[in-house]
Amino acid sequence: MNAVWILLLGILWYLFVYFVYAKVVDKKVVVPDDSRKPPAYTLNDGVDYVPSPTPVLFGHHFSSIAGAGPIVGPILAYSLFGWGAALLWILLGTAFIGIIHDYFSLMTSVRNEGLSITEISGKTISPTAKWMFSIFVWLSLILIIAVFAVITAKTLESKPEIAIPTLGLIVLALLFGLAVYRLKWKLIPSTIVAWIILFILVDLGYKYPIVASFNVWFYIFLIYSFIASSIPVWLLLQPRDYLSMTILFVGLFVGYLGMFFLHPEINGPIHTTFISKGTPLVPMLFVIIACGAISGFHSLVASGTSSKQLKKESHGKIIGVGGMISEGILALLVLMLVSSSLFWDKAPSALSKFVFKDLMKQGPIVTFGNAFGRAVHALGIPLNIGVAFGILMLNAFVLTSLDTSVRLSRFVFQEALVKNNKFLSNRWVAGFVGVFFAYILAATKSWNVIWPIFGSANQLIAALSLFTVTAYFVGFKKPKLYSYIPALFMWFVTESALFYLLFFKYIKGFGKNAGDTILSLVAIILFLLGLIVGIEAIKVINKKKGLEG
Repeated sequence: MNAVWILLLGILWYLFVYFVYAKVVDKKVVVPDDSRKPPAYTLNDGVDYVPSPTPVLFGHHFSSIAGAGPIVGPILAYSLFGWGAALLWILLGTAFIGIIHDYFSLMTSVRNEGLSITEISGKTISPTAKWMFSIFVWLSLILIIAVFAVITAKTLESKPEIAIPTLGLIVLALLFGLAVYRLKWKLIPSTIVAWIILFILVDLGYKYPIVASFNVWFYIFLIYSFIASSIPVWLLLQPRDYLSMTILFVGLFVGYLGMFFLHPEINGPIHTTFISKGTPLVPMLFVIIACGAISGFHSLVASGTSSKQLKKESHGKIIGVGGMISEGILALLVLMLVSSSLFWDKAPSALSKFVFKDLMKQGPIVTFGNAFGRAVHALGIPLNIGVAFGILMLNAFVLTSLDTSVRLSRFVFQEALVKNNKFLSNRWVAGFVGVFFAYILAATKSWNVIWPIFGSANQLIAALSLFTVTAYFVGFKKPKLYSYIPALFMWFVTESALFYLLFFKYIKGFGKNAGDTILSLVAIILFLLGLIVGIEAIKVINKKKGLEG
């Protein structure tokens, strides 16, 4: 089968989801009302609550939720189970679960003064649920900060040629924010100028690579993320994310165009096995592929930063639904790239460097870069430039997720954990606390031990967020099945995944080695947390008399 046909059908499917299914959900459940002033205006503080142009806000939202997830997840799933199951989950998960999760989280927050989803759970479910949810989310964000800081530092250490464009993008974003918001330059001309400068930075990066150790980059980006999380959102975070979004959209366009010109046949297996390397397809597929279908991190971004910048309720669909569908389109491209422009285990001698199994030994980032490079090479783009641009795309989004995570950890810490403490709730102090604990995790390499459980933790956040938004809309007599069925599904598969990890993997090493002992304890805590909050949420939702559909 030719990959191009699947890409075309996938795009048509996503157009149907956005213009038909999402429109029905919008009219029946959310019902946007532009006569209501969103918190970006009613609570405008010039720091976190700032009315933002919709294209800029979309850039911030999409860049923050993307990260490495929609690229790494599909590649890992393909390596374990083949492309068939991964394709179905990406297409169906995005359409019926992901867009509901993201859009409802955004709009629930907009109608609750821009509060985070954890804080809202206290209103819609119970104070106990709020506390348990908040602590769990804050700890998860600390882990994300640690891991993304490490990934960014390792990438720049191994690819010194992308140091100048990575650092230059930060300075460029500052200038872009000042130009658009203070000097009132038009958005489109400013974007064009920024792109010209960015191309110059990429060229300079190749001519003058900056070689530095892992530790140097690690400290630079921890300090950067701390500062970026506390200064006004319009000055750096928002314009940098907007510019990063344009990088990925150019990459998406060129990637799809390259695939159309290369016109490759899918040579990888549609299905390998139901249990690969001790990992069962169900329920682990739904944990391995997160951002490309649904991710709990999205609800934290939607209710943490995006809801504080939305100018009109009617623009919420563009941000929430549009952002999630864009992730699905990216995940679809990645899956088709690695299953067709790369060869599963053998390749013609002239293309021997494009063997999927060999490239995976160097990790999914290198694998994606080579798959992307081969596809865009069909357009006449030099292979090394294509590979490097693919890696730059990924690195730009890891960096956006890094500083967004610090900002989100600050919000959760301020809103739910130290609300009545004037000193600790200061935005600089709250941001520092998150970065400090992330530093401890990274410096002691403890993140290595905990990270294997993060996929389940992330999807548990998604399930609990879906329960929270369902309880909210049911309270206003809105149809509940659009979000309640996804909530129950994600709750079931996540609890099943935690059960599997605990009793079929980690418990074997409990008491014998530190890693499995810690992971067993974390899995038990997460399983019980999800069970308690889920049962409490189901009781609350079933008591409320919402419409069934």
